[in-house]
Amino acid sequence: MFDVTALGEMLIDFTMQGRNEQGQRIFAQNAGGAPANVMAAMAKLGARTAFIGKAGNDMHGKFLKETLDNCGIDSTGFILSDDYFTTLAFVDVKENGEREFSFARNHGADKMLSIKDLSLETISNSHILHIGSISLTAEPCRSATMCAVREAKRANCVISYDPNYRASLWSGEPEAVSQMRSMLKYSDLVKISEEEIELMTDEFDYEKAAEALLRQGVKIAVITLGKLGAYVRTSDGGQIVKGFRNKALDATGAGDAFWGGFLYQFCRCGKLPDEVSVSEAASFADFGNAVASVCVESYGAIPAMPTMEQVAEKMQEERLE
Repeated sequence: MFDVTALGEMLIDFTMQGRNEQGQRIFAQNAGGAPANVMAAMAKLGARTAFIGKAGNDMHGKFLKETLDNCGIDSTGFILSDDYFTTLAFVDVKENGEREFSFARNHGADKMLSIKDLSLETISNSHILHIGSISLTAEPCRSATMCAVREAKRANCVISYDPNYRASLWSGEPEAVSQMRSMLKYSDLVKISEEEIELMTDEFDYEKAAEALLRQGVKIAVITLGKLGAYVRTSDGGQIVKGFRNKALDATGAGDAFWGGFLYQFCRCGKLPDEVSVSEAASFADFGNAVASVCVESYGAIPAMPTMEQVAEKMQEERLE
């Protein structure tokens, strides 16, 4: 039995790490992709995790599969294809730690995941199915995602959803809005960033946005607020959870680290989503803030995911005012 299985993209993040003597930018090969990042965060903390996706049977895909195995993530459902290449993302990190993405994804293997590729047994043997929105951008991965969600619902899995808007991967904003919002009615636990509030809810205020998510059937809504921390809302109210001080080097994977920490604590609580109080959800978010705070102090996403000891040490530090 897995605590969480994630489905979606796993790709190579070529992350900028400075310049060489000739002034050329240097990019380091890192394993990435939001759903895989969340699993890596949880596995590093001790959760039982699995990942379903597709990469190319090339040097990058083999590196990704090796990364899953080294993290202790079950890779039975991760397929290496001879027909498609591994998707690449080039990540330029600004001085403030924020990022700019450039994707090489046309005919990339991650979006060619099909229904016949799915490990349905893995899904049905999971407490939580976690998905993002990148797998909704194109066929056949869109249909595969919906099939996985239907199987998870049949098996009474909790559905975790973290939409991740990348404008260049959609034909336009109307399609993105339609497809990204289509998953809300199936989702129990939802995390969105402050930048995605209007896109996902038509609201501009994070409290009203969280209320809108609950009206659509979401049981626990979480809105990340960058350095300010996060806002959590359940049926009994909402609460701001302050973040931690840190020296950010690279924000890649910060939101995924946060959500991995949140889901880890949710798994440990032993409750159904609609049984979780706002104070309990806030404690999950506090732990998630600590995970993210440690993550951003190193480069890359998966390589930067912290151990439980690092998180425990961070949680002893003061929160932001």
